[in-house]
Amino acid sequence: MILDEAVILQSLCSRHGTEFVAKMRQTRVAIAGLGGLGSNIAVALVRMGIQKLHLIDYDKVDLSNLNRQQYVLKDIGKYKTEALQEHLLEINPFIKLKIDCLRLNADNMADTFAEDDIICEALDAAESKALLVNTIMTSYADKKIVAASGMAGLGSANDITTKKLNNRLYICGDGKSDCADMSLTAARAAICAGHQAQTVCRIILGLE
Repeated sequence: MILDEAVILQSLCSRHGTEFVAKMRQTRVAIAGLGGLGSNIAVALVRMGIQKLHLIDYDKVDLSNLNRQQYVLKDIGKYKTEALQEHLLEINPFIKLKIDCLRLNADNMADTFAEDDIICEALDAAESKALLVNTIMTSYADKKIVAASGMAGLGSANDITTKKLNNRLYICGDGKSDCADMSLTAARAAICAGHQAQTVCRIILGLE
């Protein structure tokens, strides 16, 4: 089936309304880390109408990723940025994607997000999470960040919540579970990712 951009846009507007779609298309969102959180966030945001998406990760897809991340067998060995880009363009071939295949660190972090409006933190290591949040909060006065803390284990889905810490920082998760010593299931990772994607949407629409 061959679709042009106008047909896809009309379909989105029929579901969400023209104002919703217009605001989603104007905002540039970055996702740092494309694993169980980031890959699910990206798929959700594209399905909700995000037009400008910035994907950052240095890793390649391996078999162990398939139990919770938005990749398939044919993606094994590909960089996550490139594999996820392919999947997202299958959903909407007219989105504007920027991919950075790099490992974030103190030297490159601030510059990496210079053009983005909202940043989703979806990294693995606690130290990297803290560095990203602190860097964005201290380097910029206007950017908003939606971070995650705690989505491991077999606890209730209802334990995962979204908290607004200030007018620029949101934290999604249960705030306590640690994937270093607990299982990490597709369902719980997707629930937390859904919280992050929904929070991004609410920020864009002025509901936060």
